Amino acid sequence: MAAAQSSRSSGQSGQPGNLLLSEPEYKVTRTRFGARREYLYPDGRLFSEFRSRARLGPWPLVHITRGRCPSTGRRITARGVIAVGRIAAGGVAFGQVAVGLVAFGQLSFGLVAVGQAAFAAGFALGQLGVAPATVAQFGVGVLVVAQLGFGRYVLAQRGFGQFVYSVKRHDREVAELVRGLLIFFK
Repeated sequence: MAAAQSSRSSGQSGQPGNLLLSEPEYKVTRTRFGARREYLYPDGRLFSEFRSRARLGPWPLVHITRGRCPSTGRRITARGVIAVGRIAAGGVAFGQVAVGLVAFGQLSFGLVAVGQAAFAAGFALGQLGVAPATVAQFGVGVLVVAQLGFGRYVLAQRGFGQFVYSVKRHDREVAELVRGLLIFFK
């Protein structure tokens, strides 16, 4: 097996061969929780993927991906109730690009989104936040708490909108709304 792998992974000049032209040999580990497949490239990079045995409809309960798939040369999107990967989609998604009901990532989209750039249908938290309710450094929405904010009700260092509470402007509608919301935190 080692001789077959070395002849497959190296060309005549000693350089790595084209792995996409051959079927990679994955190390597959099965447990009662799910299956993991891994491939270690000759240069030391690792591809791994875990899918849980438990499912919710068509999705695995947990799907985790790492690295580039040697069969396709591309990253696999993690799709699951809980999805973790460079690109992730699911109920709860963690990734550089995350799409889910609850999404955590550098670029995140969801009902609730947390990330450097967070776009949400409900609540966004991040450096850039766009959602009906937003807490961000730069925020856009209906209710915005931000350093620089644009919206209907804005609590910001520098804010623009219909009702603004900022360094230069003190609309009492924002203060009353914030007082009303603080009831939930008592």
